[in-house]
Amino acid sequence: MRVVTRIPSRRLPSSVPRARHNVRNIPRHRPYSTHPPAARLNTPTDFSTTPLLAHASQSALQNTELPSEVRNGTTKRMNLFQAINDALSLAMAADDSVILFGEDVAFGGVFRCSMGLAENYGSERVFNTPLSEQGIVGFGIGAAAEGMKAVAEIQFADYIYPAFDQLVNEAAKFRYRDGTEGRNVGGLTVRMPCGGVGHGALYHSQSPESLFTHIPGLRVIMPRSPIQAKGLLLAAIESNDPCIFMEPKALYRAAVEQVPIGSYTLPLSKAEVLKEGSDLTVISYGHPLYTCSAAIEKAEKDMGISIELIDLRTVYPWDKECVLKSVRKTGRCLVVHESMVNAGIGAEVAASIQEDKDTFLRLEAPVLRVAGWGVHMGLMFERFNIPDVARVYDTIKQAIEY
Repeated sequence: MRVVTRIPSRRLPSSVPRARHNVRNIPRHRPYSTHPPAARLNTPTDFSTTPLLAHASQSALQNTELPSEVRNGTTKRMNLFQAINDALSLAMAADDSVILFGEDVAFGGVFRCSMGLAENYGSERVFNTPLSEQGIVGFGIGAAAEGMKAVAEIQFADYIYPAFDQLVNEAAKFRYRDGTEGRNVGGLTVRMPCGGVGHGALYHSQSPESLFTHIPGLRVIMPRSPIQAKGLLLAAIESNDPCIFMEPKALYRAAVEQVPIGSYTLPLSKAEVLKEGSDLTVISYGHPLYTCSAAIEKAEKDMGISIELIDLRTVYPWDKECVLKSVRKTGRCLVVHESMVNAGIGAEVAASIQEDKDTFLRLEAPVLRVAGWGVHMGLMFERFNIPDVARVYDTIKQAIEY
């Protein structure tokens, strides 16, 4: 039985006039944050024109990291979730030991990344699991230890924490613990959508990649585009190390480009220079690369400078050689990521730069960071938490003017 407590009403004294409002004239606000009107910098990304995507088949096939047979082939227009689906299908077609499992994956998954795979490869290879992240990853470790290529899907990166013990204490240590016996769980790949979408709030917006970069034995990967997602996921599945594959869910449908049809892998733990420059190095990965690209375009036009843009792609172990070489050339560095600034990827990159004598002596300004604030992601404040073009632009200016 519900007990309703009566609360005394707090009425205005009769002598105080009541303000009358026309409800129709009160402006309605959206329940989550959006870009400001008439903005010069913080405008929505135009994915149809960004230079970070291959809008034509010719540009997609010019990628020198692709094998020659793929470069001589054809492409198909795909978004990011379709490219992931294509990679999973190619891996399962090529190797019967590849299995895919997780919450609702047999139905296509929340983001449709596994659409059609259960029908094509059967319920013994593509199947649903109970709602237990610890159980999903634990099962994947056991399957990989027995020689399977186990691809586990965690429905949202925000829910990986119950499986943290399995990843850190079991998967990452398995080869080390097994010693000369030779067993490993390199066949394990754990996929998870991550990052903000504008209205995900506390439990559907997190980017926990830095938590795993403290752990030797794991590879942590985050692609920026459909071409990258396909090649890096296939490389992760083939890798002899357990991999955490983090998919920026804001890009699932937004990032569309021409993707080579054939099967190919892209190198893990190797960064890519997306744009060469001479005055400043900007380092990022995943979704914020589009923010960086827009800020760089504005800054180069306004300030008359040349900026180099690097995509880490694998955030652990990351490509120090590429980063240090670039910073020695430019003398200035800015690291941008969506996850919290405290103890993030930017902190590790900045420390590595100043620890290298040859690079440190070339610095013309402190290594700067633009990242998510050290707070939880509030629904109304997500737009202000995630790095935007204005924040990156202002920090570029700060580095140049130092």
